[in-house]
Amino acid sequence: METSFSNSEQQKFASTLQSFKENRQNPIVLEELLSDAAVLIDQNKLELLFDLAGEYDQSGIFEGGPWENPRKLQPPLVGGSFKIDGNYSILEVLSELRVLAIAKGTYNHPNLSADEARDFLNKIMALNLHLIFPPETEEARINQGQVQKRGLLLFQFLSNQLSLGALSSTFINEIDRLTAQRPIMVGRIKEMIGYAENLLSSEDLGAEGRVSIQRYHDSVNAPTKLSKSYPDFITYKSQFNALSDMEKELEAEKFADVMRETGLVAPIQAKLVRLLAEEDATNLLVLTLGLTEKGEANLNEHFTLVKQLISLAIHPSTAQSLYGLARMLERGVLSSPPVIPGLERMIEIDMLPEVEKDLLASRNDPDDITPVGILLSGILSVLGQPLGIGQGMNPTCQSARGISLWSQHDPGFLLELVARACRDGEVDISFEGAEINSSLIAGGLAPDLHKELDAVSLILVPHLDRVYDEMMKRSSLRGEDGHKFVNPEFYGQWISKEFSSVLNPVTGAVADYDHFARLFYATHHPDFNEGHQLIYPNPVGIFVTTANADLLGLHAISIQRITSDPSGETRVYFYNPNNDSGQDWGQGIKSTVRNHGEEEGEASLPFDQFLARVYAYHYNPNEMGDLSIIPNELIDRVSTLAKESWGQKYQWTDLANPFLI
Repeated sequence: METSFSNSEQQKFASTLQSFKENRQNPIVLEELLSDAAVLIDQNKLELLFDLAGEYDQSGIFEGGPWENPRKLQPPLVGGSFKIDGNYSILEVLSELRVLAIAKGTYNHPNLSADEARDFLNKIMALNLHLIFPPETEEARINQGQVQKRGLLLFQFLSNQLSLGALSSTFINEIDRLTAQRPIMVGRIKEMIGYAENLLSSEDLGAEGRVSIQRYHDSVNAPTKLSKSYPDFITYKSQFNALSDMEKELEAEKFADVMRETGLVAPIQAKLVRLLAEEDATNLLVLTLGLTEKGEANLNEHFTLVKQLISLAIHPSTAQSLYGLARMLERGVLSSPPVIPGLERMIEIDMLPEVEKDLLASRNDPDDITPVGILLSGILSVLGQPLGIGQGMNPTCQSARGISLWSQHDPGFLLELVARACRDGEVDISFEGAEINSSLIAGGLAPDLHKELDAVSLILVPHLDRVYDEMMKRSSLRGEDGHKFVNPEFYGQWISKEFSSVLNPVTGAVADYDHFARLFYATHHPDFNEGHQLIYPNPVGIFVTTANADLLGLHAISIQRITSDPSGETRVYFYNPNNDSGQDWGQGIKSTVRNHGEEEGEASLPFDQFLARVYAYHYNPNEMGDLSIIPNELIDRVSTLAKESWGQKYQWTDLANPFLI
């Protein structure tokens, strides 16, 4: 095969491959060949390696290893190669490119047919959907090193080379699961819809799959028959104005139905809403947003302000904020006394140049929208979807949790923080009587913020991150878990000061776990805490585990409520800021986001399964039942789940922890 090489890295790989053919027994040459391949992989030049697949396979590069015979390759083992340092990821990429060449008929292999190769690739793609559409989860954030990135590059390449029709049900289920969570940031969902759109031309796509994919495609492009027929808005506007009053109402209702059904908004809906607001067509605006009587009353009462917000913040590039606006009106947020003055101040705010720069950089297609408009679009989303706030690829779950809580219970305070950050480049939060100013401290868990965030988080999280970190530093020498002192000060008066942790902060060992679990039952389970329900979200620390129940790390979430699901099982409904709440934590513990009574943005687990991953929580001692009546079998079940998962990384002792309250 004659191949041209356009740069030195490509020439070097070709030269080293020739040397390896001539001296296969020299391990140094093999290492050099793999190193050269790694350079091309990391530069995303897989096309070249694909073209040379037959040559490097026949050279003996896989000889003596697990990749030698492609017929013996095991699909479930492929993903693991991108979790191990060394040459595993390089050889895995080269092996899959070889199988792809066989599948496409550019390389004939004596032990594997083209059909068998395609079947193998379909299986590994179905098993590694997270590498085709990488999730923004805690596990992904922690593990995303160079080895992981090679897996992402490989599967993106495979998805571009192969028909994904056979995977349509997997795609659709994943999109269903993600949209059910109603995130503010929907870039990943739209990217998946874009991939799924390619399946519409696939011959092996079933009728049901075709309908589902078309529904999502329409939801982000043209949700109605009229908008599909006239994608140019000038023409659409003319056609819309020609409709009868009843037809206009039906058109508006269709937009709302699709938005409420999927949580997604098409740019043309933003254009229509701008038009209706300009024309003071409140009746059609109510229908287009899908408002109930409560939302309609809120809109009518504050129409002048809402009209101004639409003019500034709702553009095709910020169309998704329409869903936030609708939910904000449904929540009646504008009726909270500090909110309207807070929003009016944001409209007139004099931003720092660096803040304006960050906001403008956050939009790929800014239209004519101003930095203030971008910020307001984010505020609409955050005030409307407090459980849709995500931390992105940042270790800032505490900050996201704070923004979510304030959005729910103190939106005026949240707007004050945003104003300070935009105008002054700082925020102040009191810690035990002393003000902590974010501009006067360094550090934080995310000094280099990954900026794929909603506009509010983009501006506010760097300040909150530093303040929370500083509070933890000031609590570090007290002989107790610092979260006990920090959370009530950082989040506010809603957080109980009483606190229990499973870990002894001095020894690091698990101490008196039975008491820890029994106390959680007595303070949180409605059957054992005298029927007290949560009024405000309760910040909780959990152990994050993999699907194999291996410990990944610690994570901050909030319990929203605890109640019976439709089947009568007691479940914990919680807010998880890590962007994807429907996860497999091992031992059959799979958090769900739908079909078990979850409200928008919530995840849930059965009570005992949730407790098995908790390491710290706050509680109200005045709303506590009798610890002695908690059945031992409940505690034993939770304890077993804990010991056989994250507990394997810790020493356990039966001695009571003197620092637990």
